[in-house]
Order: sequence, then C-alpha cells, then structure tokens
Amino acid sequence: MWFSEPGRRALLLGALALGGCGFAPAYGPGNDAARLRGKVAVKAPASFPGYLLRARLLDRLGAPVEPLYELDVETSEEVEQAAISADGAVLRYRLLGRASYALRPLAGGPALAEGAVEEFAGYSATLGTVASDAAERDARERLAVLLADQIVTRLLVLPALP
Repeated sequence: MWFSEPGRRALLLGALALGGCGFAPAYGPGNDAARLRGKVAVKAPASFPGYLLRARLLDRLGAPVEPLYELDVETSEEVEQAAISADGAVLRYRLLGRASYALRPLAGGPALAEGAVEEFAGYSATLGTVASDAAERDARERLAVLLADQIVTRLLVLPALP
C-alpha cells in the first residue's frame, strides 16, 4: 500500500481540518482568481521583457473582457557573471529581474495594491553563440513567468476589491 493505515487517517483528518477552517482553492468557481479573471487590463513597457511579462500576466488573469482595473507594471533586468573558469572565460550568467506593479481602478483613484517582486534565472554561456543566445532567451522567458506568477499570487491574496 502507498499509505499505511495511520498515514491514511492523518491525511483524511488533515483534509477535514482544512475544509473546516474555511480553506478554499484560489482557482475554484467564484473564488479569488475568478473575481479578477478578465477584469484586469495590463500595461507593461514596450520591450521584450515587458512583452513576456504582459503575456504571462494575461495568461494567468485572462484577456480583459470587461476591465475594471489597470495593472501598471515596470520591469528592469540586470545580467551578472555567475561562474568564471580558471582562464577567465564566463561559463554561466545570472539574469536578475525586478517588476514593480500597481493595481488601480480603471475609473481612476488610488492604488488598490502596489509592490515589487524580484527573481533570477541562470543560463550557460559555454554552448556556442547560437545556443548561448537561445539559452539567454529561455532564461528571459522563465524570468517573466516567475515575476508574473509572483505578482498574480500577491493580487489573489488581496481583500475584496471594490
């Protein structure tokens, strides 16, 4: 058996405890994610990192059908050397990303939520020019996913929005 008898009992009791404390999945019908789905217009910089971040945010929040809010996002990236060989050649890079965000009502007014998130993604530089360029692009895409997911997670824990 996968679980022993005491293990199954503990699992069932844990599930009952979560249900009793008001725990509800964020992506269930009518829950936190549903109240934002299709209601957030995303404004991001006209750059490759901005494009990637906006695409992931729209993937998670849905295309704005009836927008009530505007999410204004600013991004920055920095590349640093992460590993250097004994002869001085760079073997690995670290891509550091930061995204500042502010969620405002589309009708105007003060920000309902604002903050900044930071993440990093690494890539190898030892594969040759074409492969290193592809690895860098992949790292930028992974970084955008990480940043966007952190922003969405923070938006999902907001108290009820007007």
